[in-house]
This record gives sequence, structure tokens and C-alpha cells, in this order.
Amino acid sequence: MSVMGRRGGQGISDHEEERTWTGFPFFVSHPSPLRYNNSHHRVGAKRRGRDRRTARERRGATVEAMGEDNETQSEKRYISSSELRLHNTPSDLWISIQGKVYDATHWMKDHPGGELPLLHLAGQDVTDAFVAYHPGTAWSLLDRLPMVGYLSDYRVSEVSKDYRRLAADISKKGLYDKKGHITFIVLSHMCLMFAAVVYGVVCSPSVWVHLGCAAVLGALWMQSGFLGHDSGHYRILNGTLVNRIMQLVTGNCLAGISIGWWKRNHNAHHIACNSLDFDPDVQHMPVLAVSSELFRGLTSYFYERKMSFDGVARLLVSYQHWTFYPVMCVARVNLFAQSVLLLLSNKRVQGRRLELVGVGVFWVWFPLLISYLPSWGERVMFVLASFSVAGIQHVQFCLNHFSSSVYVGPPRGNDWFEKQTMGTLDITCDPWMDWFHGGLQFQVEHHLFPRLPRGQLRRIAPLVRELCKKHGLPYDSFSFWEANVRTIRTLRTAALQARDLANPVPKNLVWEAVNTHG
Repeated sequence: MSVMGRRGGQGISDHEEERTWTGFPFFVSHPSPLRYNNSHHRVGAKRRGRDRRTARERRGATVEAMGEDNETQSEKRYISSSELRLHNTPSDLWISIQGKVYDATHWMKDHPGGELPLLHLAGQDVTDAFVAYHPGTAWSLLDRLPMVGYLSDYRVSEVSKDYRRLAADISKKGLYDKKGHITFIVLSHMCLMFAAVVYGVVCSPSVWVHLGCAAVLGALWMQSGFLGHDSGHYRILNGTLVNRIMQLVTGNCLAGISIGWWKRNHNAHHIACNSLDFDPDVQHMPVLAVSSELFRGLTSYFYERKMSFDGVARLLVSYQHWTFYPVMCVARVNLFAQSVLLLLSNKRVQGRRLELVGVGVFWVWFPLLISYLPSWGERVMFVLASFSVAGIQHVQFCLNHFSSSVYVGPPRGNDWFEKQTMGTLDITCDPWMDWFHGGLQFQVEHHLFPRLPRGQLRRIAPLVRELCKKHGLPYDSFSFWEANVRTIRTLRTAALQARDLANPVPKNLVWEAVNTHG
């Protein structure tokens, strides 16, 4: 997802020159020189005379401008990190990128990645986040932001230097552009799966065929989710309009989930990975809690509400290691609700009307399909079966983060690499199983290089592992089974802490009834 600029191609155009500073490339456009040939005109001499005068005047203006620029350079404004941190509100928002301080206050409302990434990193150096989310062509867009000055104590850690060198190397090799044929293959399979589901439900009277169709529909939603995830991070198809149409079809129309909601949620998750009060992907109170820190009643800065740990929360969390998988089977209902709530809210949503139409399309074809089933028993079975199969994807989302390190507070720009590696883990699998995980098995690599197509994540995994080893950072990688065990263990630890009555909370009659003894 884009954080500071508009997404585009990752290549370098014919008129762009690559330079390197602190290990990361940035690009400066140089227009081709204009040549005027007047040798075939009678008035060529007169024109050459005018050209000489124009050239002298231009050189004079250039010298004068250079003098003014030198004077400006001598009066550069330097800003300390402590002063930068003071400008961290929606009405006064500064950021620093490679030592330059920009005023992004007015840009926030037009930022393609939404306002949350800017708000969460406001008043900080955001160079690594900018590197992660933007192609080289986005550097020229920074000129549109008012420049405030220069960061006087700008420093680059050794980890960040290596990270930016690796990002530059990936860009030079053109890996951001090598998307392969995954999109075409997945779309072809999705069309076949959808046709099979419709045919099986409408034309077959067998309950077993209907049950199989429900499973296929759940698998179809999983693949549409992976494709929507890809399209939110980079262009899976050539052209902005085509990519947008693909998002609406695979997300809103086919799955009933707003791509606008997903972008807002997923951007916040990537920027504040595993922050208990800033990352929505670890905020599931009162149903689930990954850490006892949530029992303190933290405020969710994404949902803008306090996550209270009351009697109901204590009851539900106390048994969360038993309810985790059943909850995942119906977690799709929460995504439906969150999508509708955002689209009906006053928050900024790009293409709100199209989003609403797309979600409406889903709620026309899905109930219509179910209506072809012969009885209410089969209809309930069909819905539960399809949701349960799609719930495997919700489990996959949780495995990558639930058992990793968490923290409280806003994300920081100066430890970007460390936070992303500590808050994620990979799932080891053979290449032939990549379709099942849809790129989520390389979560560490994906969080460090979110614009990289999923087909390239396996290729760079050894480089990321080596970089983590060099700097003594964790690079967690487990099998699918081991990741499940770790997740359940984390939930069980928090559940047992929730049962500790030494930490009193308001109780309700349900809690008292369940815990009555004698």
C-alpha cells in the first residue's frame, strides 16, 4: 500500500538517472535536451543572434539564481528530532525523509494510503517506511510537499543502511516488476470454481454435492482474499483502472468485503505491526486477547474506543484457546459488518458509491444462490460450511502475528526493520503448497517489502534471514502445525492470566453463574 505517494510502476524511465545515498536509490528526472536546427533557413543568422542573446540572458539569470541559492543554502533551517516530535497532530503534521523535514499537514487528506499511516508516524523520521511502500518514481512527488528544513541530528542505523541497500538491490534486479502469471492462473481457477458452485447448487439435487460446493466456495473466497491482498499492495494488472476494477470484483462483488475497509485496516496493521493499541489485527477484545497488557483497558486508536476488560471479556478470554477455531469459522461475519460500518461512516473512502454497489452485488447473488437449495437445513449447512473453509484464511492471518512479540504505543520510524521482524513469523512449506498460503507464508519478507510480488518472496527469503542473523534479530519460521501450536499456547497463557481473580474487574451474573462452586 502506498504511504506517502501514489503507486506506480517500479521501473526507471528512459529519462531517469539513479543515484545512491545511504544505500537507497532515489531518482531525479532529466528532460531530454531540445535541439533547434536552423541551417536550412534564410533567417538562420538572425535567429542564431537572438539565440546567443537569449543564451547570455539565460546564463546571467542562472548565475543570479545560483547566488540566491548559495545564500539560501547558507541560511538552511535545521530542526532537531525533539522539535520534530512536537509536530504530530492532524493540524500540524511534519515528517522527515532522508534528513529533509516536510510539512504533510495538507497532504494528509489526499494521501492515497489514507491518513492513518501519516498520523501514526507523525513527527518522526519515516525514511524506511517510505522505502518500503513506494517505488523510486515516488521520490519526485516529495517536491510537492512544503519543505520545512533539515534534521540536524539525522542518523542512519547500521540495520537501516543494510535494509536500504537490500531494497535498492531488489529494485535494480527488477523484482518488483516480475509478477509472473499468478494473477492469470488464480483468476482462471476462480472462474472455474464459481461456475462449478453455481452449477452444483442449481442443477444437482444431492446434498453431498451441495456440501462440496460450499467447500469450493470457501476455497474461492480464500483465493479472492489472496488476490485482493496482492492488488492492494501492487498492481496485479497493468493500468490503475483495471487494477481497481479487479479489486472491486474480487473483494466487494465476489466476497462481500469492502476493499476500502481492507486497505484502511491493512495499512494500519503494516505500519504499527503488533502494537496492541495501534494495530487492529491484534485488537479482538472482548473475544480474543493475545497479551495480558490488553487487560489494562487500552484505547484502540484504529477503532477509536476503549477496549474494556469487563466481566464479559474475562469470561470469553478465559476460554479463548478453546473457542479460537470456532470463532475463526464465523469470523467472516465480522468482516461483513466492518465493511458496512466503514462505508456508512463519515470517514474518507475512495469511491464510496462503487464500494457500496459492489457489496450490494454480493448480497444479491449470494442469498439468491442459497435460495436454490431445497431446505433451510441445507441452506444453514451451506453457509456454515463455506464460512468454515474460508475461516482457514483467518487462521492463517492470526498465525503470522499472534505468537510474536507485541508492544504498547505508537510505531517508531527509527526501528522499522526491527519491529517488522519481531512482530511476524514465516510458515515453512514446500513450493507446491504456495497456492494454499497465497504469499502469507513469507510474512517477514512481505512486511519488509510489501510491494514485492508474492512470487518473488521465496527468492529473497535467504537474504532477509542472513540480514537478521547479522544484526542479531529474530527470524522465526515454523511449520503450519508448529505455528498453530504456538498460537494456541499464546492464547492459553493469556486465558489463564484472565482467570486470575487477584486482578478484580466488574463481574456480571453470567460470570458469577459460571464460576459458582459448592
